[in-house]
Amino acid sequence: MDVLSDLIRWLTAPEQWSGPSGIPVRTVQHLWYSLLATAIATAVALPVGVGIGHIGRGGLLVINLSNLGRALPSLGIIILVFTLVGFGVIPVLVALTALAIPPIVTNSYVGMRSVDRDVREAAEGMGMTGWQVLWKVELPVAMPLIMAGVRTSTVQVVATATLAAFVGLGGLGRYLIDGFAQRDLPQVLGGAVLVAVLSLLTELVLGRVQTLVVSKGLAERSAAAAVGAKVQKAA
Repeated sequence: MDVLSDLIRWLTAPEQWSGPSGIPVRTVQHLWYSLLATAIATAVALPVGVGIGHIGRGGLLVINLSNLGRALPSLGIIILVFTLVGFGVIPVLVALTALAIPPIVTNSYVGMRSVDRDVREAAEGMGMTGWQVLWKVELPVAMPLIMAGVRTSTVQVVATATLAAFVGLGGLGRYLIDGFAQRDLPQVLGGAVLVAVLSLLTELVLGRVQTLVVSKGLAERSAAAAVGAKVQKAA
């Protein structure tokens, strides 16, 4: 109970909500690193996954390479790039971007390949060009899986952006690093709670965005397919 009361006291202290080290400033810094890395990863990974999925060749190689990226330790990448370029945001962006790319590549590729062949052929039979089939048929149908990949990547990046504090940057990770250095348990717990809440809010916001960009019919079909797969697996 003492730990919980100390945590509440730390979170509600006025000094934690003002100044350059306050929670609002640290949260903005944290979101800046996270969203910038996710935007870079999306700009790189989405065309790769969609393009490979559309042409239907080279998918196995790309998926395997992206899965190798999952095995790379984010902290190790930060330290490696830090030794090469020194202080700055570059080491953090490289590590977070590497973390975000694999789910986006995999989901966008799988989403494109899951488009029914008959749907593609029907669109081509109506006289659509390759680009029209891609933009008007394949991408809308694949959007649920594509958005799921973006959501997964973004939440992972938000949760991992605490590592920015290891190279002297800001963000909510500062509370963890400084708290450990000062042996201030309430500060450490407060930082962990803030990161968890921010990750949860990110998931909820992106979930709402997904409902806006994915048609209701496709969303219901994806949900039904997921339930059917679980039932079949259980059987």
